[in-house]
Amino acid sequence: MGYEYMSQEGYDKLVEELRHMEQVELPQVRDAIAEARAQGDLSENFEYHAAKREQGRLLGRIRFKQRVLENARVIDTSARQTSGCVQLLSKVEMTNLGNNSRMTYTIASPHEANLREGKISIKSPIAQALLNKKAGDTVEVRVPAGLLKLRIESVS
Repeated sequence: MGYEYMSQEGYDKLVEELRHMEQVELPQVRDAIAEARAQGDLSENFEYHAAKREQGRLLGRIRFKQRVLENARVIDTSARQTSGCVQLLSKVEMTNLGNNSRMTYTIASPHEANLREGKISIKSPIAQALLNKKAGDTVEVRVPAGLLKLRIESVS
């Protein structure tokens, strides 16, 4: 697993999610296991098996987030050079030349991507097509709905 570049905001959010899983969710699951175990016969105890499965799933999520944080590199946005090219954490305003609609996206790490917040993953087809392009450039992107033709209006 290589470095995972992300914003300070994304890193802090991941740390908080991990803390919540370790300090709130895990103790709850352990309590559920202890409670189910106290009911006696474990061979047909649905609650016990469900709680054990939940514990395994939760521990897997915790290990995954720990690995992401170990490999995380926070990008200092204040010192970032603005070459005018699209890069990680760039805010890109563009026009869809197919229907003349305007859209603005911020290129984010996969862990910070959230379409409702206008953040698309750097690994997405649109972000990959935009990388290292400048305002005025036109890119074509193959997406499940077909071919998108986008003109970059501004990069900040």
